[in-house]
Amino acid sequence: MRSQRSASPSGASSRAVNVADLRRLAQRRLPRVVFDYIDGGAGAETTLRENSLAFERVRFRPRNAVANAPCSLRTTVLGTPVELPFLLAPVGSSRLFYPRGECVAAAQAGEAGTAYVLSTLSGCSLEDVAAAASGPLWYQLYLIGGREVAASAIRRARAAGYSVLVVTIDTAVAGARERDLRNGAKDLCSGNLLRMLPYCPQLLSHPGWLMDFLRDGGLMRFPNVVLPASGPMSFEDATAALEQSTVSWNDFGWIRNLWDGPILVKGVLTAEDARKAVEAGADGVSVSNHGGRQLDEVAPALDALSEVVEAVGERAEVLLDGGVRRGSDVVKALCLGARAVMVGRAYAYGLGAAGGPGVAKAIEILRNDVVRTLRLLGCHDAGALDRSYVYVRTGAI
Repeated sequence: MRSQRSASPSGASSRAVNVADLRRLAQRRLPRVVFDYIDGGAGAETTLRENSLAFERVRFRPRNAVANAPCSLRTTVLGTPVELPFLLAPVGSSRLFYPRGECVAAAQAGEAGTAYVLSTLSGCSLEDVAAAASGPLWYQLYLIGGREVAASAIRRARAAGYSVLVVTIDTAVAGARERDLRNGAKDLCSGNLLRMLPYCPQLLSHPGWLMDFLRDGGLMRFPNVVLPASGPMSFEDATAALEQSTVSWNDFGWIRNLWDGPILVKGVLTAEDARKAVEAGADGVSVSNHGGRQLDEVAPALDALSEVVEAVGERAEVLLDGGVRRGSDVVKALCLGARAVMVGRAYAYGLGAAGGPGVAKAIEILRNDVVRTLRLLGCHDAGALDRSYVYVRTGAI
Protein backbone atom coordinates (compact mmCIF):
# COMPACT_ATOMS: atom_id res chain seq x y z
CA MET A 1 0.00 0.00 0.00
CA ARG A 2 1.53 3.32 -1.04
CA SER A 3 1.87 5.88 1.72
CA GLN A 4 0.05 9.17 1.25
CA ARG A 5 3.29 10.88 2.29
CA SER A 6 5.01 9.72 -0.88
CA ALA A 7 2.90 12.17 -2.86
CA SER A 8 4.65 15.05 -1.02
CA PRO A 9 1.46 16.97 -0.27
CA SER A 10 3.27 20.15 0.74
CA GLY A 11 5.08 20.17 -2.61
CA ALA A 12 1.83 19.55 -4.44
CA SER A 13 0.10 22.31 -2.50
CA SER A 14 2.75 24.79 -3.62
CA ARG A 15 1.57 24.21 -7.19
CA ALA A 16 -2.11 24.74 -6.38
CA VAL A 17 -3.68 27.44 -8.53
CA ASN A 18 -6.93 27.85 -6.63
CA VAL A 19 -8.83 26.59 -3.59
CA ALA A 20 -10.40 23.84 -5.67
CA ASP A 21 -6.90 22.41 -6.22
CA LEU A 22 -6.33 22.37 -2.45
CA ARG A 23 -9.68 20.65 -2.01
CA ARG A 24 -8.60 17.86 -4.35
CA LEU A 25 -5.31 17.44 -2.50
CA ALA A 26 -7.12 17.26 0.83
CA GLN A 27 -9.48 14.65 -0.57
CA ARG A 28 -6.48 12.60 -1.64
CA ARG A 29 -4.72 12.75 1.75
CA LEU A 30 -7.66 12.45 4.16
CA PRO A 31 -9.94 9.50 4.91
CA ARG A 32 -13.43 9.97 3.53
CA VAL A 33 -14.97 10.51 6.98
CA VAL A 34 -12.53 13.36 7.72
CA PHE A 35 -12.68 14.95 4.26
CA ASP A 36 -16.48 14.88 4.26
CA TYR A 37 -16.52 16.49 7.69
CA ILE A 38 -14.79 19.49 6.10
CA ASP A 39 -16.55 19.33 2.75
CA GLY A 40 -20.13 18.40 3.64
CA GLY A 41 -23.24 20.22 4.71
CA ALA A 42 -26.69 19.58 6.10
CA GLY A 43 -29.58 17.79 4.43
CA ALA A 44 -29.50 17.86 0.65
CA GLU A 45 -26.64 20.42 0.86
CA THR A 46 -28.69 23.01 -1.00
CA THR A 47 -27.44 25.89 1.11
CA LEU A 48 -23.88 24.57 0.99
CA ARG A 49 -23.93 24.80 -2.81
CA GLU A 50 -25.82 28.09 -2.98
CA ASN A 51 -23.41 29.82 -0.59
CA SER A 52 -20.85 29.74 -3.40
CA LEU A 53 -23.27 30.09 -6.30
CA ALA A 54 -24.58 33.36 -4.82
CA PHE A 55 -21.28 35.03 -5.67
CA GLU A 56 -21.81 34.14 -9.33
CA ARG A 57 -24.94 36.29 -9.40
CA VAL A 58 -22.91 39.43 -8.71
CA ARG A 59 -21.00 41.06 -11.56
CA PHE A 60 -18.30 43.71 -11.42
CA ARG A 61 -18.43 47.28 -12.78
CA PRO A 62 -14.75 48.16 -13.35
CA ARG A 63 -13.26 51.63 -13.75
CA ASN A 64 -10.73 51.36 -16.55
CA ALA A 65 -7.89 53.63 -17.67
CA VAL A 66 -6.98 54.14 -14.01
CA ALA A 67 -3.30 54.72 -13.24
CA ASN A 68 -1.69 51.70 -11.58
CA ALA A 69 -0.79 51.97 -7.91
CA PRO A 70 0.00 49.68 -4.99
CA CYS A 71 -3.08 48.06 -3.47
CA SER A 72 -3.92 48.49 0.21
CA LEU A 73 -5.73 45.57 1.82
CA ARG A 74 -5.38 46.79 5.38
CA THR A 75 -8.43 47.28 7.55
CA THR A 76 -9.52 47.26 11.17
CA VAL A 77 -12.17 44.81 12.29
CA LEU A 78 -13.72 45.25 15.75
CA GLY A 79 -10.64 47.14 16.86
CA THR A 80 -8.24 44.55 15.44
CA PRO A 81 -5.86 45.89 12.75
CA VAL A 82 -5.28 43.29 10.03
CA GLU A 83 -3.28 43.26 6.81
CA LEU A 84 -5.99 41.39 4.88
CA PRO A 85 -9.76 41.86 4.58
CA PHE A 86 -10.32 38.22 5.47
CA LEU A 87 -9.84 36.27 8.70
CA LEU A 88 -9.54 32.54 9.35
CA ALA A 89 -12.92 31.37 10.65
CA PRO A 90 -13.43 28.93 13.54
CA VAL A 91 -13.31 25.35 12.27
CA GLY A 92 -13.94 22.75 14.95
CA SER A 93 -11.79 19.65 15.35
CA SER A 94 -9.05 20.93 13.04
CA ARG A 95 -6.66 18.58 14.78
CA LEU A 96 -8.36 15.77 12.83
CA PHE A 97 -7.08 17.27 9.59
CA TYR A 98 -3.45 17.69 10.60
CA PRO A 99 -1.44 17.30 13.81
CA ARG A 100 -1.93 20.27 16.13
CA GLY A 101 -4.12 21.71 13.39
CA GLU A 102 -5.39 24.76 15.26
CA CYS A 103 -1.87 25.77 16.30
CA VAL A 104 -0.66 25.31 12.73
CA ALA A 105 -3.46 27.42 11.25
CA ALA A 106 -3.09 30.17 13.86
CA ALA A 107 0.62 30.42 13.16
CA GLN A 108 0.00 30.88 9.43
CA ALA A 109 -2.69 33.49 10.03
CA GLY A 110 -0.23 35.47 12.12
CA GLU A 111 2.46 35.18 9.46
CA ALA A 112 -0.01 36.64 6.96
CA GLY A 113 -0.99 39.48 9.28
CA THR A 114 -4.58 38.43 9.83
CA ALA A 115 -6.64 37.10 12.73
CA TYR A 116 -7.36 33.49 13.61
CA VAL A 117 -10.64 32.57 15.28
CA LEU A 118 -10.37 29.54 17.56
CA SER A 119 -13.36 27.24 17.96
CA THR A 120 -14.57 26.15 21.39
CA LEU A 121 -14.42 22.62 19.92
CA SER A 122 -10.70 22.82 19.29
CA GLY A 123 -8.32 19.93 19.79
CA CYS A 124 -5.66 22.37 21.05
CA SER A 125 -5.95 24.49 24.16
CA LEU A 126 -6.48 28.24 24.14
CA GLU A 127 -3.06 28.68 25.68
CA ASP A 128 -1.22 26.43 23.22
CA VAL A 129 -2.77 28.24 20.25
CA ALA A 130 -1.81 31.59 21.75
CA ALA A 131 1.76 30.37 22.17
CA ALA A 132 1.88 29.25 18.52
CA ALA A 133 0.39 32.43 17.08
CA SER A 134 2.12 35.69 16.24
CA GLY A 135 -1.01 37.58 15.19
CA PRO A 136 -4.39 38.54 16.63
CA LEU A 137 -6.62 35.83 18.07
CA TRP A 138 -10.38 35.73 18.58
CA TYR A 139 -12.28 33.08 20.53
CA GLN A 140 -15.53 31.53 19.27
CA LEU A 141 -17.85 30.58 22.11
CA TYR A 142 -20.36 27.77 22.51
CA LEU A 143 -22.02 27.35 25.92
CA ILE A 144 -21.21 23.65 25.74
CA GLY A 145 -20.84 22.13 29.19
CA GLY A 146 -22.96 24.83 30.80
CA ARG A 147 -22.49 28.39 31.99
CA GLU A 148 -19.68 27.75 34.46
CA VAL A 149 -17.64 25.79 31.94
CA ALA A 150 -18.14 28.52 29.33
CA ALA A 151 -17.32 31.23 31.86
CA SER A 152 -14.04 29.51 32.67
CA ALA A 153 -13.13 29.43 28.98
CA ILE A 154 -13.99 33.12 28.60
CA ARG A 155 -11.65 33.99 31.47
CA ARG A 156 -8.91 31.81 29.99
CA ALA A 157 -9.33 33.48 26.59
CA ARG A 158 -8.98 36.92 28.08
CA ALA A 159 -5.92 35.91 30.11
CA ALA A 160 -4.29 34.37 27.01
CA GLY A 161 -4.71 37.56 24.97
CA TYR A 162 -7.71 36.83 22.75
CA SER A 163 -9.20 40.17 21.75
CA VAL A 164 -12.71 39.43 20.40
CA LEU A 165 -15.37 37.00 21.60
CA VAL A 166 -17.40 35.38 18.78
CA VAL A 167 -20.72 34.02 20.05
CA THR A 168 -22.36 31.51 17.69
CA ILE A 169 -26.16 31.43 17.87
CA ASP A 170 -27.28 28.93 15.20
CA THR A 171 -26.66 25.56 16.89
CA ALA A 172 -29.91 24.74 18.72
CA VAL A 173 -29.30 21.18 17.47
CA ALA A 174 -26.69 19.74 15.14
CA GLY A 175 -27.62 19.84 11.47
CA ALA A 176 -28.52 16.62 9.64
CA ARG A 177 -25.10 16.00 8.11
CA GLU A 178 -25.86 12.98 6.01
CA ARG A 179 -22.29 12.39 4.87
CA ASP A 180 -21.21 11.99 8.50
CA LEU A 181 -23.96 9.44 9.09
CA ARG A 182 -23.11 7.52 5.94
CA ASN A 183 -19.38 7.48 6.76
CA GLY A 184 -19.91 6.20 10.31
CA ALA A 185 -18.48 9.26 12.05
CA LYS A 186 -20.35 8.53 15.28
CA ASP A 187 -19.47 4.84 15.25
CA LEU A 188 -15.78 5.54 14.62
CA CYS A 189 -15.75 7.73 17.72
CA SER A 190 -17.62 5.24 19.90
CA GLY A 191 -14.68 3.11 21.05
CA ASN A 192 -16.83 0.04 20.32
CA LEU A 193 -14.81 -2.22 18.03
CA LEU A 194 -17.86 -3.93 16.52
CA ARG A 195 -19.41 -0.60 15.61
CA MET A 196 -16.13 0.78 14.30
CA LEU A 197 -15.06 -2.21 12.22
CA PRO A 198 -17.20 -1.62 9.08
CA TYR A 199 -15.77 1.89 8.69
CA CYS A 200 -12.09 1.19 9.45
CA PRO A 201 -11.00 0.48 5.84
CA GLN A 202 -11.35 4.16 4.93
CA LEU A 203 -8.79 4.96 7.67
CA LEU A 204 -6.41 2.13 6.78
CA SER A 205 -6.38 3.19 3.12
CA HIS A 206 -4.77 6.50 4.15
CA PRO A 207 -1.71 5.35 6.13
CA GLY A 208 0.06 8.69 5.97
CA TRP A 209 -2.83 10.47 7.62
CA LEU A 210 -3.34 7.59 10.06
CA MET A 211 0.27 7.68 11.26
CA ASP A 212 0.03 11.45 11.77
CA PHE A 213 -3.25 11.00 13.65
CA LEU A 214 -1.83 8.35 15.98
CA ARG A 215 1.41 10.24 16.61
CA ASP A 216 -0.69 13.27 17.53
CA GLY A 217 -2.44 11.27 20.25
CA GLY A 218 -5.36 9.74 18.34
CA LEU A 219 -8.92 10.83 18.98
CA MET A 220 -8.74 14.09 20.87
CA ARG A 221 -10.61 15.58 23.74
CA PHE A 222 -11.65 19.23 23.84
CA PRO A 223 -9.29 21.05 26.23
CA ASN A 224 -11.32 24.27 26.22
CA VAL A 225 -14.42 22.48 27.54
CA VAL A 226 -13.26 21.36 30.96
CA LEU A 227 -15.97 19.58 32.92
CA PRO A 228 -15.67 19.80 36.74
CA ALA A 229 -16.08 16.07 37.30
CA SER A 230 -14.26 14.54 34.33
CA GLY A 231 -11.91 17.08 32.77
CA PRO A 232 -11.79 17.89 29.02
CA MET A 233 -14.92 16.77 27.17
CA SER A 234 -14.60 13.69 24.98
CA PHE A 235 -15.13 13.88 21.23
CA GLU A 236 -17.99 11.40 21.43
CA ASP A 237 -19.95 13.49 23.97
CA ALA A 238 -19.67 16.86 22.23
CA THR A 239 -22.69 16.74 19.89
CA ALA A 240 -25.19 15.83 22.59
CA ALA A 241 -23.72 18.40 24.97
CA LEU A 242 -23.91 21.14 22.33
CA GLU A 243 -27.63 20.53 21.88
CA GLN A 244 -28.14 21.09 25.61
CA SER A 245 -26.41 24.47 25.61
CA THR A 246 -28.24 26.71 23.16
CA VAL A 247 -27.39 30.41 23.38
CA SER A 248 -30.33 32.77 23.99
CA TRP A 249 -30.39 36.55 23.94
CA ASN A 250 -30.72 36.47 27.75
CA ASP A 251 -27.24 34.94 27.97
CA PHE A 252 -25.61 38.07 26.62
CA GLY A 253 -26.03 39.81 29.98
CA TRP A 254 -23.70 37.50 31.91
CA ILE A 255 -21.41 37.05 28.89
CA ARG A 256 -20.93 40.82 28.69
CA ASN A 257 -20.24 40.96 32.44
CA LEU A 258 -17.36 38.51 31.94
CA TRP A 259 -16.01 39.92 28.67
CA ASP A 260 -15.16 43.61 28.40
CA GLY A 261 -13.88 43.44 24.82
CA PRO A 262 -15.73 43.44 21.50
CA ILE A 263 -18.38 40.76 20.90
CA LEU A 264 -19.29 39.43 17.47
CA VAL A 265 -22.54 37.48 17.02
CA LYS A 266 -22.12 34.76 14.40
CA GLY A 267 -25.09 33.11 12.70
CA VAL A 268 -27.24 36.11 11.75
CA LEU A 269 -29.35 35.84 8.58
CA THR A 270 -32.20 38.31 9.16
CA ALA A 271 -32.73 41.95 10.03
CA GLU A 272 -34.65 40.83 13.12
CA ASP A 273 -31.72 38.90 14.58
CA ALA A 274 -29.29 41.63 13.57
CA ARG A 275 -31.25 44.22 15.55
CA LYS A 276 -31.56 41.86 18.54
CA ALA A 277 -27.81 41.30 18.49
CA VAL A 278 -27.12 45.03 18.61
CA GLU A 279 -29.69 45.48 21.39
CA ALA A 280 -27.96 42.68 23.32
CA GLY A 281 -24.69 44.60 23.19
CA ALA A 282 -22.94 43.10 20.16
CA ASP A 283 -20.30 45.22 18.49
CA GLY A 284 -20.58 43.25 15.26
CA VAL A 285 -22.51 40.50 13.52
CA SER A 286 -21.40 37.87 11.05
CA VAL A 287 -23.89 37.00 8.35
CA SER A 288 -23.60 33.23 8.36
CA ASN A 289 -25.53 30.00 7.92
CA HIS A 290 -22.74 27.92 9.49
CA GLY A 291 -21.36 27.06 6.07
CA GLY A 292 -24.59 25.27 5.15
CA ARG A 293 -24.01 22.80 7.99
CA GLN A 294 -27.04 23.57 10.15
CA LEU A 295 -30.49 24.35 8.68
CA ASP A 296 -30.56 23.50 4.99
CA GLU A 297 -32.44 25.68 2.49
CA VAL A 298 -31.88 28.95 4.28
CA ALA A 299 -30.62 31.96 2.34
CA PRO A 300 -27.03 31.95 1.11
CA ALA A 301 -24.97 34.24 3.32
CA LEU A 302 -24.30 36.72 0.50
CA ASP A 303 -28.01 37.03 -0.26
CA ALA A 304 -28.72 37.97 3.36
CA LEU A 305 -25.87 40.48 3.62
CA SER A 306 -27.64 43.63 2.38
CA GLU A 307 -30.64 43.08 4.68
CA VAL A 308 -28.36 42.83 7.71
CA VAL A 309 -26.18 45.79 6.70
CA GLU A 310 -29.28 47.95 6.35
CA ALA A 311 -30.70 46.77 9.68
CA VAL A 312 -27.65 47.62 11.79
CA GLY A 313 -26.57 50.79 10.02
CA GLU A 314 -23.65 52.40 11.82
CA ARG A 315 -24.39 50.66 15.13
CA ALA A 316 -22.30 47.55 14.45
CA GLU A 317 -19.76 46.15 12.01
CA VAL A 318 -20.91 43.44 9.63
CA LEU A 319 -18.83 40.45 8.57
CA LEU A 320 -19.75 37.55 6.32
CA ASP A 321 -18.80 33.90 6.20
CA GLY A 322 -19.95 31.17 3.87
CA GLY A 323 -19.09 30.18 0.33
CA VAL A 324 -15.89 32.23 -0.09
CA ARG A 325 -13.55 30.34 -2.39
CA ARG A 326 -11.87 33.15 -4.35
CA GLY A 327 -10.44 36.58 -3.67
CA SER A 328 -13.07 38.01 -6.02
CA ASP A 329 -15.69 36.64 -3.58
CA VAL A 330 -14.03 38.62 -0.79
CA VAL A 331 -14.19 41.77 -2.94
CA LYS A 332 -17.88 41.25 -3.76
CA ALA A 333 -18.74 40.91 -0.09
CA LEU A 334 -16.85 44.13 0.69
CA CYS A 335 -18.69 45.93 -2.10
CA LEU A 336 -22.01 44.87 -0.60
CA GLY A 337 -21.21 46.21 2.85
CA ALA A 338 -19.14 43.66 4.76
CA ARG A 339 -16.23 45.06 6.76
CA ALA A 340 -14.36 41.79 6.21
CA VAL A 341 -15.09 38.11 5.62
CA MET A 342 -14.17 34.95 7.48
CA VAL A 343 -12.99 31.98 5.44
CA GLY A 344 -13.31 28.44 6.76
CA ARG A 345 -13.29 25.64 4.21
CA ALA A 346 -10.84 27.51 1.98
CA TYR A 347 -8.03 27.23 4.53
CA ALA A 348 -9.28 23.91 6.02
CA TYR A 349 -8.69 22.28 2.62
CA GLY A 350 -5.14 23.61 2.72
CA LEU A 351 -4.63 22.35 6.26
CA GLY A 352 -5.93 18.91 5.33
CA ALA A 353 -3.81 18.83 2.18
CA ALA A 354 -0.45 19.85 3.62
CA GLY A 355 -0.60 21.38 7.09
CA GLY A 356 1.06 24.78 7.47
CA PRO A 357 2.23 25.11 3.85
CA GLY A 358 -1.29 24.31 2.69
CA VAL A 359 -2.82 27.00 4.91
CA ALA A 360 -0.18 29.48 3.73
CA LYS A 361 -1.00 28.60 0.13
CA ALA A 362 -4.73 29.12 0.67
CA ILE A 363 -4.06 32.56 2.14
CA GLU A 364 -1.66 33.42 -0.70
CA ILE A 365 -4.20 32.37 -3.33
CA LEU A 366 -6.93 34.52 -1.79
CA ARG A 367 -4.63 37.50 -1.21
CA ASN A 368 -3.29 37.50 -4.76
CA ASP A 369 -6.79 37.21 -6.18
CA VAL A 370 -8.02 40.14 -4.05
CA VAL A 371 -5.14 42.30 -5.32
CA ARG A 372 -5.70 41.26 -8.93
CA THR A 373 -9.42 41.98 -8.67
CA LEU A 374 -8.85 45.41 -7.14
CA ARG A 375 -6.41 46.39 -9.87
CA LEU A 376 -8.75 45.26 -12.62
CA LEU A 377 -11.61 47.15 -10.95
CA GLY A 378 -9.54 50.34 -10.91
CA CYS A 379 -9.78 50.54 -7.11
CA HIS A 380 -6.52 50.27 -5.19
CA ASP A 381 -7.89 50.42 -1.63
CA ALA A 382 -10.13 47.67 -0.31
CA GLY A 383 -11.60 50.21 2.10
CA ALA A 384 -12.92 52.29 -0.81
CA LEU A 385 -15.06 49.53 -2.28
CA ASP A 386 -18.80 50.09 -2.37
CA ARG A 387 -21.90 48.95 -4.20
CA SER A 388 -21.06 51.06 -7.25
CA TYR A 389 -18.43 48.47 -8.21
CA VAL A 390 -20.96 45.66 -8.73
CA TYR A 391 -24.11 44.80 -10.61
CA VAL A 392 -26.60 42.76 -8.65
CA ARG A 393 -29.01 40.71 -10.71
CA THR A 394 -32.68 41.45 -10.18
CA GLY A 395 -34.12 39.28 -7.42
CA ALA A 396 -30.72 38.46 -5.91
CA ILE A 397 -29.02 39.86 -2.82
